[in-house]
Amino acid sequence: MKKMTSLLLSLLTVIGLFLPATAVFADEDPYFSDEQIAYYEGLGLQGTSINVYNWGEYIADGSDGLMDAVAEFERLSGIKVNYTNFENNENMYAKLTGGGVSYDVIVPSDYMIERLIDEGLLQELDYSNIPNFEEYIRDDFRNLFYDPDQKYTVGFNISYAALIYNTDLVDEEPDSWEVLWDEQYRGKVLMFNNSRDAFAIAQSLLGQDVNTTDEQDWVDAAELLAQQKDATDPVYVMDEVFNLMESGEYAFATYYSGDYLLMTENVDNLDYCFPKEGVNKFYDAFCVPTCAQNKAGAEAFINFMMEPEVAFDNAEYIYYASANKEIEFDEESSLYGEKAVYPTEEPDYYEFHNLPQNILELQNSLWSKVKSGQLSADNQANEQRIYTVSVIIAAAVVAILLISFIRRKQKSKEQDISDLYEH
Repeated sequence: MKKMTSLLLSLLTVIGLFLPATAVFADEDPYFSDEQIAYYEGLGLQGTSINVYNWGEYIADGSDGLMDAVAEFERLSGIKVNYTNFENNENMYAKLTGGGVSYDVIVPSDYMIERLIDEGLLQELDYSNIPNFEEYIRDDFRNLFYDPDQKYTVGFNISYAALIYNTDLVDEEPDSWEVLWDEQYRGKVLMFNNSRDAFAIAQSLLGQDVNTTDEQDWVDAAELLAQQKDATDPVYVMDEVFNLMESGEYAFATYYSGDYLLMTENVDNLDYCFPKEGVNKFYDAFCVPTCAQNKAGAEAFINFMMEPEVAFDNAEYIYYASANKEIEFDEESSLYGEKAVYPTEEPDYYEFHNLPQNILELQNSLWSKVKSGQLSADNQANEQRIYTVSVIIAAAVVAILLISFIRRKQKSKEQDISDLYEH
């Protein structure tokens, strides 16, 4: 009996030793500390909602073992997130200014941020509601050219445009954007469906400033893009580039260097380069537009996106360099040491700035004409042939009508003479 009692007491002691640890483990949050949880609960924004407008595939969504960032924010803050996507800056701008919708958080790129500020479409942020800005944002993500006084933005990502290519279809390593005009790759080129990026490639080949305000420069660049359409008949894409490039049917794609790494997870016959003419270095940042209905909720969301745990999983999902200084040198990151994302030697690059209204309108008009083929040599030749045939037909009609008129006049004259003799 004593042995049994002793054994029972020993067993209870052992169980007692494990119970506290088990209880703590059961209550432990999978991602966040008690301090972080208390912060978002203490905001008192439970039951409110925000509308977030972001790029597609641009936030960790619970796949690949990563957190669902939106769901985690909702869990901690009690704020409902209505989350929608846009394809490019121009579409975002059109939706934002078109009326009928209001967004609390948007994620535009640098030049579009300049435009939104110039047009009075962004609110100044209350950085006291975004304490993670001061604690975690990299120094090279502060006071940038698009927000020099650091009033409107919190950095999110940085990346570079790149030339991605299929090594099974391309014999020599490319180093120039010129290959996108090579006729041997007709039907095998994927091109930015984004006027600013597409024009920049043509402008860099022409040696132009990508922020030129000379209208003739834009016309010349459009003509070069029209020549590309004649030579290689590119397919204009954005997020579709992943499936299309991974299909193995296309030789080249213009997209962003981090996305190249994502593609290589599914196929191993891809490589990339930063063309010698230069590439766009771009920044994306969180902003609060003037139409926002819940600014406090928006700032809470922006602050949450900079939590190290969230920034880490977002970087793992997006494959772009993070504005959070904790991420680049984290050896647990799959992006650690990846030169496509964190290049050891920065490529020649250019940055996009906002353009005057007349240039924006010209760019949009020229881009529509490029994509529709109105500027292509083939189209112009067809139009010339149509014009020539039309002129010939018109001349023939005029000749027929003239001959008919002359004949009628002659018959009328002959009738008059006949009538004269009869009298």
